[in-house]
Amino acid sequence: MTSRIRVDAAAPYDVLVGRDLLGELPGLLGDSTRRVSIILPAVVKPLAMSIASVLADHGLEVHTLSVADAEDAKTAKVAALCWSQLGELGFTRSDAIIGVGGGATTDLAGFVAATWLRGVRLVQIPTTLLGMVDAAVGGKTGINIPEGKNLVGAFHEPAGVLCDLSTLATLPADEYVAGLGEVVKCGFIADPVILDLIESDLAAAVLPDGPLTAELVERSVRVKATVVSDDLTESSALRGGGPGREVLNYGHTLAHAIERVEQFRWRHGRAVAVGMVFVAELARLAGRLDDGTADRHRMVLSALGLPTTYDGDFDALLAGMRVDKKTRGDLLRFIVLDGLAKPALLEGPSDELLRAAYFRLNAD
Repeated sequence: MTSRIRVDAAAPYDVLVGRDLLGELPGLLGDSTRRVSIILPAVVKPLAMSIASVLADHGLEVHTLSVADAEDAKTAKVAALCWSQLGELGFTRSDAIIGVGGGATTDLAGFVAATWLRGVRLVQIPTTLLGMVDAAVGGKTGINIPEGKNLVGAFHEPAGVLCDLSTLATLPADEYVAGLGEVVKCGFIADPVILDLIESDLAAAVLPDGPLTAELVERSVRVKATVVSDDLTESSALRGGGPGREVLNYGHTLAHAIERVEQFRWRHGRAVAVGMVFVAELARLAGRLDDGTADRHRMVLSALGLPTTYDGDFDALLAGMRVDKKTRGDLLRFIVLDGLAKPALLEGPSDELLRAAYFRLNAD
C-alpha cells in the first residue's frame, strides 16, 4: 500500500511512501522533461540502473553522475564537478536532476539542482531511513565547508519524493538504527505515537523490514510535511512568530558541532541522539521541561542502541555551536521542549548553563 503525503509549499508536491514506486517517476518529471541526470553514489548503482531503464522506456535521455558516498559528497569540489558535467552535457532548464542515495546525496543533488541555471526540476529518491524522514523532504539543500555543516545551501523544492521502503532492507544495521535518531526526534517534537510504537516493540523498531517500519516512516514524513508547509524557508521566528521550521532542528545544534569536531565521521542520526539528550538536560536545568520527559530521551535512545553521551572538549563544541544556523549575532538559540510535543525556543542561555547541561549529559 502506498501513502501519498502532500507538502503544501509554494510549489506543492507529494511524498510517496511504499514499495515498487518507480512507475510514478515519469509522472513526477512531467511531459516537458527530455533529459535526466541521476546523481548517485556507487553503492546504489543497481537501483539507478533500474531507474534509467524505466525512464528510457518513456523516451527520456538518461545520464548518471557518480559521486562519493555519505558526507564526502557534500563538498564544493564535488558540486563543481557536477556543474561541469551538466555544462558539458548542455543541460537546460527543461531537463531534470534525480538524487538517489542517502541524505548526503539528496542534499548535494538538491543543491546542484537549485544552483544550475538558478533552478531545474528535481526528484528525490532517498534510499536510507535518514534520507526518507529528513534530508529528502522539505526543500533544504546544502553542502559542508570546513567551518561547519550545511553552511552553504539553498531552498529548492523537489517535484516529488519517492520513499521506496524496499531499499531499506539493504542498509547495514547500524546505519538504519542511526536514522532512527531523526524518527525519535519527530516523536518528541510533534507525534508521541512514534515513541509509543518504538517502546511497544523495540526489537521490531530496529528492523528495516519490520512491522513498524512503514508507519514510523509515514508518521515522521507527515511531521516534517506539516512543519515545512507552514514555514518553508525557516523564517517564522524572524517574522516574530513561533519557532516554525526551526523545530526540526531539535538536537541539531550540538549534533552539528559534534559532526564538525569529528570531521563528519559520526553518522548524523547518532549525533542528533546525543544532541537531543543535551537539550533535554538544558531545558530541565532552565526549568522548562519535566523530569519524566527529559529522562525519556535517554531511555528511548539508549534502548535503540543510539549514543546518549559524548566525551569531547566542551569549548570546541561551544565554538561549533556558535556558527549554528539558528544563531543570531552572538545570541545562541536552541530548540527545547516545554513538554512532550511542545517545542519552543530558548535564547541566549549562559555558558555556565550550557556547561552544566553538558556535564549532566555525561554524568551517567
